[in-house]
Amino acid sequence: METITGIILFTSFFFLLWFGAPIAIAIILSSVIAFLFVLPFDVAIMTAAQRMITGIDNFTMLAIPLFVLSGVIMNAGGIALRLVNLAKLLVGRLSGSMAHTNVVGNMLFGAIAGSSVASAAAIGRIMTPMQDKEGYKRTYSAAVNIASAPTGLIIPPSSVVIVYSLASGGTSVAALFMAGYIPGILWGLGVMIVAYFMARKENYPVSSPPSLKKAMKIIGDAIPSLLLIVIVIGGIIAGIFTATEGAAVAVLYATILSLLHKRLRLQDMPMILKETIEITGMILFLITASALFSLVMSYLALPQAISNALLSITENQIGILLIMIATLLLVGTFMDITPGVLIFTPIFLPVAETFQMDPVHFGMILCFSLCIGNMTPPVGSALFVGATVAEVRIEQVVRTLIPFFAIVTFVLLLITFIPQISLFLPRLFGL
Repeated sequence: METITGIILFTSFFFLLWFGAPIAIAIILSSVIAFLFVLPFDVAIMTAAQRMITGIDNFTMLAIPLFVLSGVIMNAGGIALRLVNLAKLLVGRLSGSMAHTNVVGNMLFGAIAGSSVASAAAIGRIMTPMQDKEGYKRTYSAAVNIASAPTGLIIPPSSVVIVYSLASGGTSVAALFMAGYIPGILWGLGVMIVAYFMARKENYPVSSPPSLKKAMKIIGDAIPSLLLIVIVIGGIIAGIFTATEGAAVAVLYATILSLLHKRLRLQDMPMILKETIEITGMILFLITASALFSLVMSYLALPQAISNALLSITENQIGILLIMIATLLLVGTFMDITPGVLIFTPIFLPVAETFQMDPVHFGMILCFSLCIGNMTPPVGSALFVGATVAEVRIEQVVRTLIPFFAIVTFVLLLITFIPQISLFLPRLFGL
């Protein structure tokens, strides 16, 4: 009966997606339908309702709206331009310097904002006109922006790894934060390598270096923004505050800094709070729906069944990891990162643990794989925002994105089969 119900669960889920149901609604309805096959109607409905409430009744979960709020405040407070200027100073002497500036700008701003959409929009709006003036093709500019925007989902502080921490049963958030630095930087460097060779082929110009006085001013302007990462991550690692308290510190710091920059007015706060509520509501609704989905899978023992099925195909660790990666890359093309993490963590983590894989290492593989979906059709949010900002059609930019997708997938394989890439920093700090 459990096998038949499991088939009903996934069949109804994909059926609802096929007919255009919002993913959270598809998750909830398919979960309830499956429950009705194994439980009485009143018990199924009551259990579903209780699980959806308890799914977000967690103190750590409070870090998500707070990090979202700090990112929205930073976006409104004129932080992006200062970070773009710093990025240009760092990589301005490379071929296609504006493209590299875009990548580094996304890495810096994304790490602060924690959102690929915010990065693609904020950095893209600044960089697209600058690249137009220097003769860059719009499809190239858009592709670089789209491919590098998701780095902010990996480089901490990141709400994605907080969701994974909850789904995995309490993996250390501090360890996950530290594990994200090297993979996120490698993602950005991979994009820069492809951008460099494409820029050489198109003979795109190199920026002229600024004077020493101007360079020092650029660095001075950017340091206060970068200190947010140092304060939040440093405080969490040192045990001064939890991830949730660190998120509250980030909100306070971002607000003070934006007010000092005189780019944020108190009368702007209602709109900032409105945007935060909209983003947070969407994320938490997905989380509460996915919590119900996970409960149904646990009740039906589906994670164990899928684990046994994978191990029956092959007991070779490399083969199983490649199957999981291929599945996650495919899922990432049509599913948002948050439900993807919540649904596939309980399915794949037990399989990974049979090989004694560190849950922090597996978390990086899972999150990195799903984040790649941000830059791929049909539902990549960074893809849509980046194309809209650059005023190009999706089909125009997808072809240019292919080499970037290839290099980022190669980085994913490095992270998968070289655990030290993810685990070096957590172990260095004793996490």
